[in-house]
Amino acid sequence: MKRFFIITAACVGLCAAMGAASQAAKKDQFARKLNTFNSIVKELQTNYVDTLDAIGIMDKTIDALLYQIDPYTEYYPADNQDEILSISQGQYAGIGSYITRRNGTIIISEPQWESPARKAGLRHGDVILAVNGDSVTATTDVTTVSKRLRGQAGTDVKVDVRRPYVADSLLSFTITRSNIKVNPLPYYGVLSDGTGYIRLTTFNESSARHVREALLDMMRDPAFKALVIDLRGNGGGLLESAVQIASNFVPKGTEILRTKGRDPRNESIYKTVTKPLDTNIPLAILTDGGTASASEILAGSLQDLDRAIVVGERSYGKGLVQTTRPLPYSDLLKITTGRYYIPSGRLIQALDYSHRNPDGSPARTPDSLTHEFSTRAGRIVRDGGGITPDITIEQPDGNRLLYNIVADFWAFDFANRYVAEHPDSIPADSLVIDDAIFADFKASIDPERFKYDKQCETGLEYLREAARNEGYMTDSVAAQFDILASLLRHDLNHDLDLNRKEICNILGDEIASRYYSDGERVRRTLADDSVLIKASAVLHDPAEYRRLLSPAK
Repeated sequence: MKRFFIITAACVGLCAAMGAASQAAKKDQFARKLNTFNSIVKELQTNYVDTLDAIGIMDKTIDALLYQIDPYTEYYPADNQDEILSISQGQYAGIGSYITRRNGTIIISEPQWESPARKAGLRHGDVILAVNGDSVTATTDVTTVSKRLRGQAGTDVKVDVRRPYVADSLLSFTITRSNIKVNPLPYYGVLSDGTGYIRLTTFNESSARHVREALLDMMRDPAFKALVIDLRGNGGGLLESAVQIASNFVPKGTEILRTKGRDPRNESIYKTVTKPLDTNIPLAILTDGGTASASEILAGSLQDLDRAIVVGERSYGKGLVQTTRPLPYSDLLKITTGRYYIPSGRLIQALDYSHRNPDGSPARTPDSLTHEFSTRAGRIVRDGGGITPDITIEQPDGNRLLYNIVADFWAFDFANRYVAEHPDSIPADSLVIDDAIFADFKASIDPERFKYDKQCETGLEYLREAARNEGYMTDSVAAQFDILASLLRHDLNHDLDLNRKEICNILGDEIASRYYSDGERVRRTLADDSVLIKASAVLHDPAEYRRLLSPAK
């Protein structure tokens, strides 16, 4: 027996030694690769036939390295950290306008409401010609223009633009930069049926405060009987903010999530630390495919705790936690440091970046391989692919026609022309895309320039080719194909009419963004919101609400 223990101990020691040797070998190999990389860079910089943009090459190399890991691990040089700071802190210094590239130009895609840009007179569609006298050319990228527009609050920037659909198209604006605050809560209010509604668009340092203030305000209204928190399209932000918002609805000390990294000893547990405002009011969370990260923490934790029903579409499925780490020269690295697990113990991460498909895309966990977990009351929930709603309401799939109306700026241009022709303000409740506006939009489309995939024609051509390849294409079959093609030939006017409802929604949103604040734009869409209507109906049906929060019998 003693000999057995001696042999076992020797084997353990040998395995440990081999493991240590293997680790040392890997470290040595890694160091050699780093030295090789440095040597290659030096050789290129010294001896390559043409002058190289060494800094640009290094930036691309870093981006390529991080891309192989996951899309959330990102490098931020010291001079380009506005984006990450605006996400976390909810503010940045600049003129307050979104810009984008279009056909070799940089345009104002949207001046934010009450921003210096909008107050100075910049409009959607303005083509930026110069910033502080520096020309913006076809080769100038969006990042460069964005850096020129941003700057210290209180300083001026001169912006020269060309404005479409007006007579005097060349305009110049001097804009005083300011601290632009990102409002995470564009709208809240008590609807006519007594449902309180909160639209939350991001989770930054001020989100929890805004939500709590909105709740306190609505609780003063005697009509307030139920609550909907709309997280559709909310890509997340600070997980601490999600925990703070959840604390309004569950007892103090309730666990909302755990984060686990490579070292199991570094597990972090997040619990609510404040007294709740209301633990009983009927509550619904609205989700869709754009609901991610901190949004999924809030929706998933309240679902796991049986404190809210989730209504809408399955969420995105991001269960990874990022931490910002300092680098030399004031650079930053946002790095994935762990995974988060909501109260039932499930991880809702949908994509596995450590395992790639043959084409390099990350593998997705199939529904058949997900695992069952239980909510506090015993309801079955699953991991591996976002938050599945308690009530699923599928939205109509978009098509190529609708996509091109947006992507090719047809709706954007029409809205710009509409505003140029109707400069006076329009009350939010009176903007309706009527027959005249829809007909005007259809007339604005040039059929020769409007390109979209015609599925019937594409499918028919595929079938023709298959018939030829398999030897079925006789003269009579070809004639039948020709007859079918004539019956299925697309008519743009017909296709626009067929998609009128969706097109009118797109046009309404575009035109409204020129006239109304973010809150007014949200409010005008609520009356026709099928997901909100369904959620409100369930919240006001106590029996159905209890049934959804109870285990299946």
